[in-house]
Amino acid sequence: MDQLAVQMNGLAGHEHEFYNYVAQTDWTGGNSYYSNLEEAGSYWFNAMVPNGILTNSTTINQKTSAFLNYVLTHQDSTGWLGPEVNTTKPRYLWGRYPFMFGAIQMVEANPALTDQVVTALHKFVALANTMMKAGQGVEAWAATRWEDFVMTLQWLYDYHPNGNQALLIDTMHQLKWTGVPWEKVFSKQYFPTTAVENTPNPFGLPLTWHGVNMAEGLKALPATYRFTHNQSDLDTASLGWDLLFQYHGRPSGIFAADEYLAGLEAVRGTELCLVVETMFSGSFLYQVIGDPKFADRVERITYNALPATLTGDMWSRQYLQQQNQIASKNMNPNPFPNDGAYSNVFGLEPNYPCCTVNFPQGWPKFISNAFLTTPDQNSLVHLYLGPFTTSVTLASNNRVTATVDTLYPFGDVLTTTITADKAFTYFVRIPSWVVGGTIAINGAAAKAVNPSNGLQSVSISAGTTKFVLNVPAAITTETRPHGSIAVHRGPLHYAFDISRKQTILKQNSQQPLAADLQFDATAAWQFAIDPATLKFNAVTPSGKLPSPIFDSGKPPLTITATACPISWSTAGDTFISSPPTNPACTGSQKTITLSPYGSTKLRIGEFPVFKSK
Repeated sequence: MDQLAVQMNGLAGHEHEFYNYVAQTDWTGGNSYYSNLEEAGSYWFNAMVPNGILTNSTTINQKTSAFLNYVLTHQDSTGWLGPEVNTTKPRYLWGRYPFMFGAIQMVEANPALTDQVVTALHKFVALANTMMKAGQGVEAWAATRWEDFVMTLQWLYDYHPNGNQALLIDTMHQLKWTGVPWEKVFSKQYFPTTAVENTPNPFGLPLTWHGVNMAEGLKALPATYRFTHNQSDLDTASLGWDLLFQYHGRPSGIFAADEYLAGLEAVRGTELCLVVETMFSGSFLYQVIGDPKFADRVERITYNALPATLTGDMWSRQYLQQQNQIASKNMNPNPFPNDGAYSNVFGLEPNYPCCTVNFPQGWPKFISNAFLTTPDQNSLVHLYLGPFTTSVTLASNNRVTATVDTLYPFGDVLTTTITADKAFTYFVRIPSWVVGGTIAINGAAAKAVNPSNGLQSVSISAGTTKFVLNVPAAITTETRPHGSIAVHRGPLHYAFDISRKQTILKQNSQQPLAADLQFDATAAWQFAIDPATLKFNAVTPSGKLPSPIFDSGKPPLTITATACPISWSTAGDTFISSPPTNPACTGSQKTITLSPYGSTKLRIGEFPVFKSK
């Protein structure tokens, strides 16, 4: 809730007041848009619907309700939805998909909207089916992002088919078989194992290697498995996930694509849109396939990569974040072959505006996917660990409420209180990094956890049950290029937080808090560390965590290491070269402190190593 509050008090919660692509969006009769894909308004809507619902924000809920009502009441006679109605603008399908996701979330929160939304969607589906058969409405971006429409069609099929099952399925087929062949893109045969800027795309479809498209495309094969029934589709989706992180992954949990897939070098970038889309796709992959690796990864991304690319107060965001980031400024030279020199500045809309309207979906969708029900509706599953609460009616009218009290990811103990009308089995995920986890139920002695496929079962009686879960973890290191290492403990990746000087580059004329910020290092960062000396330090906060928590010096957890200064070159004054292999110490040893990666804005996350003894 604190993260949502910070986000709503920051840029996300105020874009509708001053940011033209939202405040004057052509989706609701204004004249502002940034491309003929027409995604700005629908991105904002998809992101802010769950923000408004989860925080019970009257202002945002009124804005999203007005947005929905405007779009639905302006649907034209052909069935088209969106800002192209009564204009000569080209009609492309893609920009509708985030709008549909937002509309579905509104129906889930307010069933009174069902008839209005479902009727409009069915009219649009009939039109879209006709357009695709005529070769219309699908340009290069829609050809890669078709899976979002498939998921909407399956929501209609499952809950509101209205007798149109055959049309819905035919439209799913049209999308899959006229869109990008993700089963080939994610196959070992074709998957790129290095940065792709100098690699010809084997399909003649370069947008398949675009980072955000790939993040969204991860959902495609699990979505269409429902009608292909090909186990190979699920196997390929799972393999594609593994290949993506094997060849382009980051210790922060995410993969690198500074527009296109960028390999393993620590200085290459990761787009913020890619972060939130991978979180959403990973949740969907887990729900379809059930492999806990997806949940582990999403949790790492959420607690590391997402906050690292936003200022603590969430008023400024980057377009691209770096694992090793020694400055945030207009870069010359620039390490990103396909993005501009302004890409790693923290600001309102550095490089491209898409992330400004799209990033707010990250936290609320993580939260809304934190609890799941089993397919038989008999059980509740707590998937993403954190201080969450939920109420649900399970099978046999079993009303259940679960409340989790914890500092996680800044603590190892979760106290869960469950009230239930009837006995049932509850499940809680035990992350793969847990070592020596225990569970104590209703005050009984703690017992070792024994998860099956990542889930610990807990027998819940009618009435109130309370259990305490302890999920400690060991410090681990990850091997990175050039003999460097990254440091982890539990869900958090740790980095050296480089102290910084802030310069305001520009401010929005209507909202000065929306500022572009340059960060320059004010202290040495050229260190090698001795992995044998890593030591975990936890301070138990009195009361609650500081807010915002993801900022320098705020988290209560640190790791110390023995380090020594080394020679480590830069490119100009803007970005860092690769970590030197087997560097020599150039001065005396000292102890340095590593902080949770998400709290750092300038950082070293991949270190050269040395032996201190």
